Amino acid sequence: MAEGSTEIEKSEASEGIGERSVSGALAGLLALTTDAVMIFDGAGRVLLANDEASELFGRGRATMAGADVRTFFPPAPGIVPDEPFDAKALPFALDGRATHVMCASGDGRLSEVVVRADRVSAPGETYLLVVSPARGADAAEREHDRLLEELQRANHRLSGTLDIVLSTIDSEDVGTLFGNVIEEITNTMEASGTLLYLAEGEGLRLYGTGAATAGARLPKFIKSRRDVEQLATESGGALRYRVLEPGRDDLRRGRLATREVIDEDTRQVRRVPARRLPPFTSFIVAPVWFGGYVISVIIVGWEHARQTRRDDARLIDAVGRYLSVQLAGALSTLRHQRTAELADLEADLRDLLLDIAERDAGQAAGDASADSLDTIAARLSQALSCHVAPVWENRFQTETVVARLPVGGERDLPMGLDQIEATGRRTSVAGTETTVVGFGEGTPLGDWLAEQGEPCRGALADLGEVAGARYVFLLLRDADAAGFDDIELDFLRRLADDARDIAQRGEERDRDRHIAQALQTGMRNELQQVAGVTAHGIYSSATQSAFVGGDFYDLIRLPGRRACVIMGDVSGKGVEAASVSAAVKTALGAYSWEGLRPARMVRLLNDFLLGFSRLETFATLFVGIVDLGAGRLTYCSAGHPSAILVHAKSDELVTLDVQSGVVGAFPDMNYRNGQIEIGVGDILLLYTDGTTEARAPGGAFFGEAGLRDAVMQELPRGYDGLLDRLLSRLDEFTGRHLDDDVAMVSLRFDQVGQEA
Repeated sequence: MAEGSTEIEKSEASEGIGERSVSGALAGLLALTTDAVMIFDGAGRVLLANDEASELFGRGRATMAGADVRTFFPPAPGIVPDEPFDAKALPFALDGRATHVMCASGDGRLSEVVVRADRVSAPGETYLLVVSPARGADAAEREHDRLLEELQRANHRLSGTLDIVLSTIDSEDVGTLFGNVIEEITNTMEASGTLLYLAEGEGLRLYGTGAATAGARLPKFIKSRRDVEQLATESGGALRYRVLEPGRDDLRRGRLATREVIDEDTRQVRRVPARRLPPFTSFIVAPVWFGGYVISVIIVGWEHARQTRRDDARLIDAVGRYLSVQLAGALSTLRHQRTAELADLEADLRDLLLDIAERDAGQAAGDASADSLDTIAARLSQALSCHVAPVWENRFQTETVVARLPVGGERDLPMGLDQIEATGRRTSVAGTETTVVGFGEGTPLGDWLAEQGEPCRGALADLGEVAGARYVFLLLRDADAAGFDDIELDFLRRLADDARDIAQRGEERDRDRHIAQALQTGMRNELQQVAGVTAHGIYSSATQSAFVGGDFYDLIRLPGRRACVIMGDVSGKGVEAASVSAAVKTALGAYSWEGLRPARMVRLLNDFLLGFSRLETFATLFVGIVDLGAGRLTYCSAGHPSAILVHAKSDELVTLDVQSGVVGAFPDMNYRNGQIEIGVGDILLLYTDGTTEARAPGGAFFGEAGLRDAVMQELPRGYDGLLDRLLSRLDEFTGRHLDDDVAMVSLRFDQVGQEA
């Protein structure tokens, strides 16, 4: 042991320190060679001190016992940290290594000392601290070396700063600018690497890294007010940080989800998620200001722990001030480049949509639009770094469903589309049908997606209703990714407008095609308007040359909130079939105004047809009397395909299967009435046999089961356009080649009951 006192005096023992602790501390002391010795506990309280320690620090033994050990090693004269004590935040190592630090003497002056400290084997948390003054020739030599090193370091920094300036003058390429700045800063600071973040949306996006950090796991996006970078922004200048070694409790937990970092200036310790830390042990974070706003953050780091200096932080601040103009120009250039890239992508996708729409001509507009949007989903995912998930509404069950989520697949959303659009960042334009909103943390949709473990930042694109269906898509990014900025949201709105416009064109084209087919029948199948009933009819001819055919239908308004609906199919084609159809419609119209029941009307019509035509012509027929006041449908189905009734309350589909023989074939036929209750929202579907007997190219029939399945699949998309969509399904099933004419009528009962 060095000359001086060979006896350690116990100035004042704190509670909880027993003989075993003292023995352990003494054993550790004997293993070290130095002058001044102190022992302190896990709370930073001095437990033991020898005479040399009392002399070195200029304090009596009585005043040293129980004192905070940080009092003797302050960051500046008279400053003692007031945070809870943390041994890892002390300015010297705790593993026996020698560390040069400044200590405070009794008169407040700071002097350089050499410290070695280590934890000793004793109950509780106990540390042994050995201090030696830095004096004599060694100190003078160290001071000389230090000054020489400082001079060399200053020359290197000056040269590096000039290189940074020269490398950015007249730089026109943004990528070159970033690369030059990063490499020059790294070389100037003798650092392991440099990261450059630019302000974007709600945080900072990584735009440049050095070669040394290639392949390292880096935070791609830094959210505001969540990371150490934000602390530098709030302070207004560069901050120096060091990542502390993990404690035993951290190591026992296995994977380090969080790490502790210490502010080298204030000695404050913060716990930060490990995935949001840069890949350095010591690093400096410097915000770059322009026009009162932080436009960039520069992070310079070292792989191993390093004692950074305030001059280092000041130098990076100075570099940031110089680069602010160049970085502001780079931001503007990047925005222009991104806008141009997305404009080119929009043009490509619009051409793709048009090509698909032309290729799918003849399908329902809604189907063509859905196919088109599925095709371009991959392009959007790649260009916007997102996942595309379609959303649809089940109006009958008042559910909103999102499909193709990355984690859970299909899920029911806990909110409606209107609620999502009301709480997001809307970019819709007045007068348009489309809506695009951005969402993220703090919005109902973003928070719900995060709870499900799904990507929770993104945008919702709503194309509105097309062909009776509403087309909505979610574009999703991970929680740690940047949200959609204004450029991307504007691009999505324009693309949604394009997709809707093309879909509507397809819808109009298909509607024009069906209108042309209806004109082939001489526009003789118009339905009368009946209060309380929404009615639609459609007719499709099997051949272009068949300007008239035998399928017909009608809806006749009657007194007393009643109506007569007619659907028939006369055998044959051409003028004879058309004349019979006209005669049947005229006769049934007259019978209905006489108040006859359907079976009675059909019996009279059978007698009429037997004497009307000189040809062997017969007809299948459905005649129904709708009584809205009584909520009842009375019908007679004479050899006609069974009508379908869908009950709105239960979504139940039933067939009206009370059947009688055909009309006009045999005298004295027996015709029967059928009856069924109807309610508000119920839908009645009538059709001719050309619908169920439609054949696929392979010979299979569409059939009654196929029609029922098609009805149940199409009804959730809405009543409007139902017949168009059913006809499109037939076109697709037959390869757009119908063997027979097709006629369909749908009635929705909107007002039923005595008080309606």
